[in-house]
Parts: sequence; C-alpha cells; structure tokens
Amino acid sequence: MFLGDIEVWRTSTAEPTASGIVFRYEKDLSMYLSLWKSPQQLIFSLNNVYDSTYTGAFNTTLTATFSYNSPKPAHADLILPITPQLGSTGQPSIFTLPGDSATVQQTLPRNTTHATVSIAATGQSNEEFWYTNVLQSDIHSFEPTVGTLFGYGPFREVQLFIDDIMAGVAWPFPIIFTGGIAPGFWRPVVGIDAYDLREYEIDITPFLPYLLDGSPHSFSIRVVGMDDNGGNGPATLSSSSINSYWLVSGKIFLFEGDEDYNGTYTAPIISTSPILQTTSNLVSTSNGTNTTLSYTISAKRSFSATSPFGTWTQSLSYTNNGYLGNSGLVSSNIQSTKGTQAAILPSAPDFSTTTSFSYPITANLSYASTNFSTFDAFVDYGLQISSKGRPDVSTYTLASGPVDLSARQMGNAYYSNVANHSYSYGVMDRRFAEDSYGTSYSRHVKTNNLTITYDSAS
Repeated sequence: MFLGDIEVWRTSTAEPTASGIVFRYEKDLSMYLSLWKSPQQLIFSLNNVYDSTYTGAFNTTLTATFSYNSPKPAHADLILPITPQLGSTGQPSIFTLPGDSATVQQTLPRNTTHATVSIAATGQSNEEFWYTNVLQSDIHSFEPTVGTLFGYGPFREVQLFIDDIMAGVAWPFPIIFTGGIAPGFWRPVVGIDAYDLREYEIDITPFLPYLLDGSPHSFSIRVVGMDDNGGNGPATLSSSSINSYWLVSGKIFLFEGDEDYNGTYTAPIISTSPILQTTSNLVSTSNGTNTTLSYTISAKRSFSATSPFGTWTQSLSYTNNGYLGNSGLVSSNIQSTKGTQAAILPSAPDFSTTTSFSYPITANLSYASTNFSTFDAFVDYGLQISSKGRPDVSTYTLASGPVDLSARQMGNAYYSNVANHSYSYGVMDRRFAEDSYGTSYSRHVKTNNLTITYDSAS
C-alpha cells in the first residue's frame, strides 16, 4: 500500500484453500500522520495470477480509522521518498534489484533536528529463500540430479548510502510467505510477519551537519550478496552477487525544530569493518560422483557514524551452517542473525534508543526422488526484538516506546504433486509474546493441517 510515492504497508495473503480464504488485518499507520494531513493518491497493489487454472479472485476492502486519543505519539513533520516516484501514474513506487538504480536526490529542510531512514526490502523469485543458497563456487555440485543451485551464498546485506558514504546497514529477517517451503505449514495460520513486513531503520541524524546545506543529496539503497572467491577463506560483498530479485523502497522521516542549522557542513566520521569467512567441503565417491556438500558462512560488522548531532552504532553477527546430502536431494540450513544498534542523540535526546534483535532459523528439506514430486520439510524459526523505544511509532518495532517481542514457529510438513493432483499437510506450533504500551500479550497456537488444535491467549 502506498500513499503517493511512499510505501506504508507491505503485506501478503493467507494460504488459499479449496473453500476460499477470509482474513483481516489492522495496522497502525500513525507514523505517517503528516501524509494523512493532505490529499494523497492511495495505491493498494495486490498482484495475482488469474486464469483458467488459477481462478481465485480477491475481494478487498480497505478501511481507515482516525482517532483523537490522547496522548498521541510523536510523528515526523515531513516524509521524503526513496522510491521511483510513480504515484502520479497510479503505479506502485518500488525498486527492483538488481536492475534498477535505487537512488534519489532529496533536499532536507535546514531546521531538521532528527532524521531516520526506513527501508522495506524483500527477496522474491530466485532470492525468496536466499538463506538456503550455496556458495557461488558450489552451484554446479549436483548438476546431474538437481540442476544448478541458487548461489551467491546465504548472506545478504541491505545498505544505505548518502552521497556514496555508507550510512548504515540492515541484515534481513528470513520472511516466509504463505506457501513458502511447503503450503501445509501455513494453513490456517500464516508465518511470522507475513501480514505486516516490518521495515529496517537507520538513524541518519549524525549526517545532518552535512545534509543541511540547502543542496540536494543522493540517497541510495543497495542489496549485496557474497563473492566467495573460490570458497574456504575470506569473502567480499558485491551488489552484482545477488540473484533476481529484491523489492526495495525507502523513506526519510524528518523531525523539525524552530531554527535553521547555521554550523559547518561536514560529513560524519564513519567507522565500519565487515568480516566474512567461508568454508566448503564437497565429498565424492570413488567414481567422482558428488554426494554431500557442507559449507559455513560467518559474518560480523561494526558500524558507527559520529558527528556533533550524535552517534549511530551497529554491531552485527551472523552464521549459517549449510548441508546438502543424497546428491542434493536433502538440504539443511541452520542460520543465526543477531545485532544491537543504538542512537545517541544530544540534538534530539528523546529519540536516543537501543535496539537488539535475533533471527534464528533452521530449514530442512528432503525430496523423495529426482522427479521432485514429493518432499518432507521442517522449519523452526523465530524473531526476538528488545528496544528502549522512541516517542514515535517505529516501522521496525511497530510500536511507540519500549518493546519486548518474541515469536517462534516450529513444525513439519509434507507436499505431494502426483498425477496433476497436489496436496500438502502440516503441523505447526506457534508462540508469540509482546510487551508494549505498558501491557503484555501472549498466545500459543497449534495447528494440524486446516485445524487449530490448541489456542491459548493471555
């Protein structure tokens, strides 16, 4: 969903069933209050395949509710797009990477006191399951049985540049859409964040002494993968080392003060040190047939941007242990992504905050044969966020103020597509807990195929 040139909600649908699906979602859009105060072109894009085979049409209703509850959260005075800006044509404003140049020019008001960039980034098609990709040097390991594997490794980084100066990064959450891995997982409950894909926030307040000169500056979003340089050693990051494709958009939230900035226009001091290491071990039989592939990736990055307006820091770590057996018919990935990021802002002390996160995922897949008609799957993944919060509604925590959130989903599924008849069943255990707005909520749901077998909330 877009308001003009700015994406405000990225969502998905429930997993279809033979009897049809009905689902409802409510989203707080208070962070976009400055947009709602003026006329906007509202664009709701829900792409769908509709033909003689796929006959399910969507009947969609959007309802906006405006309230005057007090106290209201803080909100940006101005929001600027980092998008192709196609709203005037009635089209979604979104970049596709690789392919597009996700760069725009924007001029910031000289009385800006705090600024945050929010980025929506989602892998699709050959990048939908990026966290299961093998090293590029191993993509032909099982060509006779499973064909060419998806490469460039299982690590992705979303980067923000201002005038070609790195302003921060995001290590993406492994979102699983409905139907992902195996459809049986997601009936009748969808995966974590599937209805509301949270965005990644980078505080660019330290850049304000550089940006408030009244001139346009470039804002660029990049998605990079790995060049493993042959494996078993250091790897490098490259925007050409990703498959097709990622959908990205961004926006700049600007909070204004009473007076214009009249200081020195200097860039912040940047410190960053990405470290990537890989290992790969391919085992073959005596006749040269490849049977198993084991690989590991570890990554660390420390980043800081410092100026008189404040400091933005990030400390991130990542590991992925991958395995393919039975000549590629069996696969397993155990991935961990953790990080802490902080904004220390003497120019806007209310927006100083610290946020930590963890995205663990284990995904296993086992095909019965090389015709790929049946497979068993296992997934165990989670999302943990702890944030001191800010007075505005965050596009990442989806709340205002302190947030502690924990979500986990674990289950098994089976899929079969034999003689033009496909079906999938699965069992899933889902747990969710959140403390925000001074209240606590938790829920535990178990499902077996289309049935909710356990549901407890407190």
